[in-house]
Amino acid sequence: MAARKAKAKTTAKKRLPAIKEKYTKSAILSEIANNSELTKGQVSSVLDELSDLIERHVKKGGAGEFTLPGLLKIKTVKTPAKKARKGVPNPFRPGELMDVAAKPASMRIRVSPLKNLKGFV
Repeated sequence: MAARKAKAKTTAKKRLPAIKEKYTKSAILSEIANNSELTKGQVSSVLDELSDLIERHVKKGGAGEFTLPGLLKIKTVKTPAKKARKGVPNPFRPGELMDVAAKPASMRIRVSPLKNLKGFV
């Protein structure tokens, strides 16, 4: 019983102060390297590999979905083609009509936050 309580105390999250300024990529690499036992080069290669992994999941023929556990989910969403339309009311100049060009079908990326990321706010 005492071992379980000791383990719970060591795994409890420490409260870190909020960061006031937006980090650049090099600042992010430095922060992660300082807080872990990795060098900046190792952290950079991990982030590059994560980027490649996400690309392989969402590219054509891939799974179409990537989840970074506890943080976010990245999905590909197919948007259908839109036909050309003539005589559509112009929203910027009432009373005028305009033509809308056709648009081909395309793939979009949708990023959704997961529970832990929502809990940070």
